[in-house]
Amino acid sequence: MTPAGPAIEVNDLTVAYRQQPVLWDVDLEIRAGALTAIVGPNGAGKTTLIRSVLGLIKPAAGRVRILGLPVAEARRQVAYVPQRGSVDWDFPTSVLDVVMMGTYGQLGWLRRPGRDEARRAEEALEKVGMVAYASRQIRQLSGGQQQRVFLARALVQDARVHLMDEPFQGVDARTEGAIVEVLRELRNRGDTVVVVHHALQTVPEYFDDVVLLNVRRIASGPVARVFTEANLREAYGGRLPFLQGVTGGAALEPGREAPTTDILPDPGGDVSSSPAGSGGGGGSWTRP
Repeated sequence: MTPAGPAIEVNDLTVAYRQQPVLWDVDLEIRAGALTAIVGPNGAGKTTLIRSVLGLIKPAAGRVRILGLPVAEARRQVAYVPQRGSVDWDFPTSVLDVVMMGTYGQLGWLRRPGRDEARRAEEALEKVGMVAYASRQIRQLSGGQQQRVFLARALVQDARVHLMDEPFQGVDARTEGAIVEVLRELRNRGDTVVVVHHALQTVPEYFDDVVLLNVRRIASGPVARVFTEANLREAYGGRLPFLQGVTGGAALEPGREAPTTDILPDPGGDVSSSPAGSGGGGGSWTRP
């Protein structure tokens, strides 16, 4: 059941590293039951925003509530898919075990996953096309396959809010299509899905809502209303690698040529999320 109020509320959120603001006075509401993209240039604070919502980064100021609750009280209702670069893929565990880890929050400290959890994990792997790899070591998979496994883990968590940090990064077209189907399935069952995303061309096709971020919130809301050339230029400034048609076919302003720079994601991820000790894009290692 989709909650009546916003799924995520962020009020006056400020995060700084070494006295340098990474997020500044961000106010934001994420609509419940929607598929929302967070976009902005490298260094905009996208990963930092996700990690702040999760309670993994302590803000200098501000408040976050999830499903109307403080973060600590809502944690079991939240699933998180981190950037691939922040995971220790050499950790010795099988694909099936990684997916079953998604059930730990429901089992508590004393119970271990059993037959029912294994069945649910296999069903989730079937949905992402990875059940044939269930017994394989996670480190033996390709990047796209590893990403599918993390999505399967999110499916078994029975969470109501899903936060995903660049799930499309470095995957092939087939895997991207599979990921989109999973995101839509989560949305269609009433869950809220928030995705850090780089490829501007696919925002109108994949997402219901969008947040434009560059240290501060530039704009947020339904894609049809917010994903405009004016807002994109404000978010990206002179760094905007703008291609004609990114906003769903809208023409550029008269007399303005379209730059030819591409808009591929930066392999380094969100620069602002990687200060020493912050646990951002490349700053720490997370077990699967």
